[in-house]
Amino acid sequence: MKNKNVGFLIVGISVLIGVIILLFNSGLRDIVDETCNHGTECRMYDTVSLQTNLSLAVAGLVLLIGLFLIFSKESERVVVKRVKERVRKKKLDLSGLDVVERNVVKILEREGGAFFQKSLMEELGVGKVKMTRMMDKLEAKQIVERKRRGMNNIVVLVRN
Repeated sequence: MKNKNVGFLIVGISVLIGVIILLFNSGLRDIVDETCNHGTECRMYDTVSLQTNLSLAVAGLVLLIGLFLIFSKESERVVVKRVKERVRKKKLDLSGLDVVERNVVKILEREGGAFFQKSLMEELGVGKVKMTRMMDKLEAKQIVERKRRGMNNIVVLVRN
């Protein structure tokens, strides 16, 4: 399950807990009103207030955890792993590729079919412009596909 979905689930549960706490403590106050003979100086009122505040603080903490999960960014390793899981093995036709392009395919195969473009660029020792032009050529030949992930690209082998 994705972080965002878990976050929404936790937020919903915390709101439900908050409503239950307020309803329960409202009923408890009614009971204290009927049973306490000391008026507003009754110690049970303080206990009910303390219990309400403590319970709402716990529900608020759970709510913050849910909001954190909703707005947190998924780990890039998880994204690469998901892309790799989608890629199936098939023999690629490497005829017509130059040496550097073949190295790109070999690295991608070694890495399970997906690799960050920046890491690929560093491993090959090429510049941004050459890497972009090479990716354009390989995409035109339908050998790789670039997927945007935040500020990065993941290069994925195309397996038909």
